[in-house]
Amino acid sequence: MSQAQIDTLASLFNDAIQTLQADGTLPSDWQNNSQITRTKDLSHGDFASNIALTAAKAAKANPRQLAEKIVSALPDNQDIRQVEIAGPGFINVFLNSEAKFSVLDDIFTLQDRFGLSNQFDGQKVQVEFVSANPTSSLHVGHGRGAAFGMSVANLLEAIGYDVTREYYVNDAGRQMDILATSTYLRYLQLNGEEITFPVNAYQGDYVSDIAQTLKTQHGDSYVHSFANVAKDVPEDAQFEINADGEKTLVSGDKEAHIDGLIANSKSLLGDSYALFLNAALSSILADIKDDLNDFGVSYECWFSERSIDSEIEPVLQILDDKGYLYEKDGNIWFKSTDFGDEKDRVVRRANGQSTYFASDIAYHKNKFDRGFDKVINVWGADHHGYVPRVKAALLALGIDAERLDVVLVQFVALWRGSEKVQMSSRSGQFVTLRELRAEVGNDAARFYYVARKPEVHVDFDLELAKSQSKDNQVYYIQYAHARVCRVLEKLATYDLAVDDAVGLAHQDLLSAPNEDELIKLLAGYPATLLRAATGYEPHVLTNYLKELAALFHGWYDTNRILPMSLTSGETPSQDELDLMQARLRLSKAVRQVLANGLSLLGLSAPSSM
Repeated sequence: MSQAQIDTLASLFNDAIQTLQADGTLPSDWQNNSQITRTKDLSHGDFASNIALTAAKAAKANPRQLAEKIVSALPDNQDIRQVEIAGPGFINVFLNSEAKFSVLDDIFTLQDRFGLSNQFDGQKVQVEFVSANPTSSLHVGHGRGAAFGMSVANLLEAIGYDVTREYYVNDAGRQMDILATSTYLRYLQLNGEEITFPVNAYQGDYVSDIAQTLKTQHGDSYVHSFANVAKDVPEDAQFEINADGEKTLVSGDKEAHIDGLIANSKSLLGDSYALFLNAALSSILADIKDDLNDFGVSYECWFSERSIDSEIEPVLQILDDKGYLYEKDGNIWFKSTDFGDEKDRVVRRANGQSTYFASDIAYHKNKFDRGFDKVINVWGADHHGYVPRVKAALLALGIDAERLDVVLVQFVALWRGSEKVQMSSRSGQFVTLRELRAEVGNDAARFYYVARKPEVHVDFDLELAKSQSKDNQVYYIQYAHARVCRVLEKLATYDLAVDDAVGLAHQDLLSAPNEDELIKLLAGYPATLLRAATGYEPHVLTNYLKELAALFHGWYDTNRILPMSLTSGETPSQDELDLMQARLRLSKAVRQVLANGLSLLGLSAPSSM
């Protein structure tokens, strides 16, 4: 059944309800919130409705008896062959064959637009995802947010939303100063200065690479002695490792130490400090953009945190004017507990610097000022405590917090068979997204990132993701698409071609139970797509594609598409050719829906494997 037919069936039930409201069986203000679902067992019809069960309380009637009245009030429709009442009051609907096959017409008419809708046309939504600090390359954890966020954005577009994909570039604040100073210290080292690299600096080799570029470009023009850089700076943290491998602090303060190095570097370099900051930022950000682009992840907007510096004080003033700020211990606090948060939050420190949270308040106000009807943030699971405070700030600003949805994405663990892969080391190295993609490919990475609910941890098996077996889910789905392509190629070797007119004329030959199931499953694609999009659940679509691929493989293995006589060199009968064209029509429909679903997930639909 196509989506249009589902709508028709819903309309028929609504007509029946109006009839029962008119005769007093149901209250006139009763709202129909029932569901029409595909049946799992074909003996129970094509679709079932729970309308009698949902309306029974309002009608003060036995659900089964009410179902009989609803069925009697249903208007006649040429697509319906039979209506039955089952169990406690479910209404099962059996379609005639022409109605059942109409989904194939829809697929071939709409092709890559089959399943899409304009239900949310005119509504603007922003999806912000990844937004990793530009202080290093993306790692495998960021990859899950990238695949998930891009898939959600694609799905929302598929149901009519005007989608803006946004990356929030954290290019301001202390982490940028740490990055700039780390780069400067490596630059000094490359120019022959003996330095002690701070514990809290960025340790990765990429920092040295950036420093080397600066040395090549500028030589020793910006060299100051490390003694001056470290002058009057508090001692760095000193640790010892016990017998159990546990690290304990012996002396020093890593935070005070790096802050002192930052202050001295800024003082010594003056305006030239920006050279190191911008070089590091631009290099890492370019790497992130290239990495994501190669992963098939793109953005309409790269939003700079620096760009809202001027908006922080005005938004804090709004909160102050409303009476939601107060001073304590020299800090300025936001009364977030007034709006459901567990404690109040600092927005400006005693030294006069605004906090990251203050920037986030300004950023989220900026989002809604840009006219988005809905804003979706895809954050790592470690940000769960941040959600109530951001929503509290929106409420305080007079913005409906329900317009902000936050999806928390859990962590990723890499496995190689039964062995867990070490994700990072003390040297600052970690498994990057680029390394993962190089090993398993984009398709496998993106599929397994979104194949489970976002709140569930992902155990990513590298060996499984590379295997060519039905246990590798993405391979199994893509292989179903390739199988259809292979059949069509083989058909050409016999000087035959697909004849859609013949397939259409003889589609009634598709009468086997597994063919009915395939057609029914194809008909469920639009509803599946809608559910996946509105629930921000790409895994609903991956599960559907797995089911469709498995059903197709099972059907393909037990039903010959090309006649045996053809492959054995004999001349097929007309009956065999008619059945072949009908099955080719069904196969092509499966191929189209597989391609549509894979595309929305950012995956390829290969013609051969």
